[in-house]
Amino acid sequence: MRAHPVAALRASVVAAVMGESIEFPANGRTASGYLAIPGSRAGPGVLVIQEWWGLVDHIKDVCDRLAAEGFVALAPDLYDGKVTRSPDEAGKLFMALNIAKVGTDLRGAADALTGRAELTSERIGVIGFCMGGQLALYAAAEYPDRISAAVDFYGVHPNVRIDPARLRVPIQGHFGKRDNSVKEKDARALVRKVQAAGGSIEAHYYDADHAFFNDTRPTVYDKEDASLAWERTLTFLRKNLS
Repeated sequence: MRAHPVAALRASVVAAVMGESIEFPANGRTASGYLAIPGSRAGPGVLVIQEWWGLVDHIKDVCDRLAAEGFVALAPDLYDGKVTRSPDEAGKLFMALNIAKVGTDLRGAADALTGRAELTSERIGVIGFCMGGQLALYAAAEYPDRISAAVDFYGVHPNVRIDPARLRVPIQGHFGKRDNSVKEKDARALVRKVQAAGGSIEAHYYDADHAFFNDTRPTVYDKEDASLAWERTLTFLRKNLS
């Protein structure tokens, strides 16, 4: 079967900007991550934060896709090399996450990214999925001197507390109406709290499940909603990181 021409074009563009593994300092230790740079060798920076599976190929692909759109993308490895396809093991890694250590890793990644010669601005963004979505909000609240915009795809982690009053950078959220991990009513409550605290948040709700953006999970992936969310994300990042 021949590939769809649009899919083939995307594959060829992404292949041209395949990233690489890098190391960077993070509070006295060495952390690692995946870096993708656009063909132009210049662009605004974006941190990409993993789901509970680890720094898997899907997250690396998101970095490559961002690079194909002109962004310098860095995904820090928050599990120090551990990846899994097992929901049980992912749940254990998820719950064992050392939030203090993750905070230093995110700060180190932000510093490493802003130090790249390819960056066209000191304003960087952050985008995260599932666990990473909650951590994207955490990074935006903790490091407003580095993070200038955040995108949350159905963020959830019970040990990562977000103070809406500290979210002072533009936020974009993507949530599934059929999501049993981040229920729509809870997502809308978060949006109201951010707005009540004077924050700027743009929220979108889709008739989709949790992880609808993840095209490596055919049972939940929704191509139409994922494409729409991606276009909205690119527009948001370009607006706030220029």
